[in-house]
Amino acid sequence: MRILFLGDIVGRPGREIVARAVPGLRQRHGLDLVLANAENAAGGSGLTPSIYHELVQAGVDGITLGDHVYRRKEIYSVLSNQDNIVRPANLPEEAVGRRWAVVPARDGTEVAFLCVLGQLFMKPMDNPWRAVDQALAQIPSDVRVRLVDFHVEATSEAQLLGRYLDGRVSAVLGTHTHVPTADECILPGGTAFQCDVGMTGPFESILGRRIDRVMETTLTSNPTQFEVATKDVRLCGTLVEIDSQSGQAMAIKRLCVLEAELEQLEAR
Repeated sequence: MRILFLGDIVGRPGREIVARAVPGLRQRHGLDLVLANAENAAGGSGLTPSIYHELVQAGVDGITLGDHVYRRKEIYSVLSNQDNIVRPANLPEEAVGRRWAVVPARDGTEVAFLCVLGQLFMKPMDNPWRAVDQALAQIPSDVRVRLVDFHVEATSEAQLLGRYLDGRVSAVLGTHTHVPTADECILPGGTAFQCDVGMTGPFESILGRRIDRVMETTLTSNPTQFEVATKDVRLCGTLVEIDSQSGQAMAIKRLCVLEAELEQLEAR
């Protein structure tokens, strides 16, 4: 089984490259499932119902979120009623949304996924280790393929969760920093790991936002609107090959699609 996990989709540029690239990537790589972190998909922060449906229509099978999960309150209805989107599992029990979800792959194999927030350099949050343990205990035991999105700032914390879950999940893949790390590997217990899969959005930017706006606020402390940038749009993610019977990862590979490559993908 081949699963593509896309890093933080940022604004309209990120959504548009997903819509253009995913169909061709499915064919090129024989993808069985596409998951994506979409917490920045609405104007760079949050997610709306219309954008949720746009991403599903574009070919995204399951959606994870992060610390901007509730930035757009209108997403509550989607989080409450749709079964292919999850909020961070280490939010309070009363928080709106699912802690984990199961979606079918192309051949019908069930795939579970969830996300948790890190604690280092982040807003105060419940313990991610205990939260992921609780979520994994609730997932039916016959669902062998399991993926965890760790929305985390510190690479050391990401590595710790990867080691903690090694052999218990198929993959631990990081999001949040928007910068792809070159540390993809298969851990000794058979879990695919990467600190951060990167960003799907405009790279001529500061983490997807206009450079001039971020620069002005940084140098002067004058508030500006951090609008989403538009140039050098790339799709970044990680491709994981998994044995669907054992749930163990067999291969992991970084993936990056440039705008210049889109025509070739769309021609497939």
